[in-house]
Amino acid sequence: MDPLDPTSTGAPADAPADTPAAQLGKRARNRLAVEADILRVAREHLATDGAAALSLRAVARDLGMVSSGIYRYVESRDELLTRLIVDSYWSLAAAVRSAHDTVPPDDLEARWDSVGRALRAWAINRPHDFALIYGSPVPDYEAPSERTEEPGTAVLVLLVALLDDVRAAGRLADPRWLGLVPARAETGVGAMLESPMFAATRLDAVDLTQGLAAWTLLLGAVTSEIFAQLGPVPDGEALFECLLAASRRCVIAPVGD
Repeated sequence: MDPLDPTSTGAPADAPADTPAAQLGKRARNRLAVEADILRVAREHLATDGAAALSLRAVARDLGMVSSGIYRYVESRDELLTRLIVDSYWSLAAAVRSAHDTVPPDDLEARWDSVGRALRAWAINRPHDFALIYGSPVPDYEAPSERTEEPGTAVLVLLVALLDDVRAAGRLADPRWLGLVPARAETGVGAMLESPMFAATRLDAVDLTQGLAAWTLLLGAVTSEIFAQLGPVPDGEALFECLLAASRRCVIAPVGD
C-alpha cells in the first residue's frame, strides 16, 4: 500500500491495512507529519522553481531542517518526485471519482461530463501538480512504473467502465462518424485490450479507439487551457464546454440516433 494513496489509512507501508493513524505510535505519527510537510513544501517549490529544479536541500532549508536530516524521510530527489506524482494522480482520481459518483449510473452523458469538469476543476486548482503529471518529462528522471501505473491509470479505469456501459446500452456513437477504419484500429490498439483493465469488458479495438479519441480531446482541452497554448481566450469555460460536448459525441450517440 502506498502511504500517499488517499484510500489508505495513512499508516506506514508495513502497518496492517486497517490500522487507524490514531493507533500508531508517537514516532510513526511524527514521521507521517514530517513527510506531509515535506510534500507540502516540495509543492511550493514546484510552483516557484519547477520540477526540474526541485532540490531536497532547498526543501530541508525551508523546513528548518539540516540538509542531511531530510534523507531520513526521503532518500533522493527522484523519490520525492515519485511521491509527488503518485499523490497527484490519486488526488485527481479521487476528485474525478467523487464527481462521477454523484450522477445516476444510467445518465451516461452526465457521467462523461462530470469526469471532464472535475478534471478541469482539479487542474485549475492545482496547475503545478497537473503540469507534473501531464506536462513535459522531468530531465534525468524516470517514473517507476510499479508505483505510478495504478494511480496513473485510475481515471482511465473509470472511463473504461463508462465506455463499456455505453456499449452495453447500445449508445456507442457510429465510428464512421469519426472516419475510423476497423483494421487500422486493430493494428493501433488491439494489443492494449489484453490489459487486465479490459478483462471485464466487451470492448473491441474500434470501441477503444473511440474512447481514446474522446479522452485525448478532453485532456487536450484542459492542457491547452492550463498551459495557455491557444493564447488569450475570451472565455475559457465556454470553450471547454464546447470541447467537452465534442469529446462526448465521440463515444455517446444522442438518444434517438
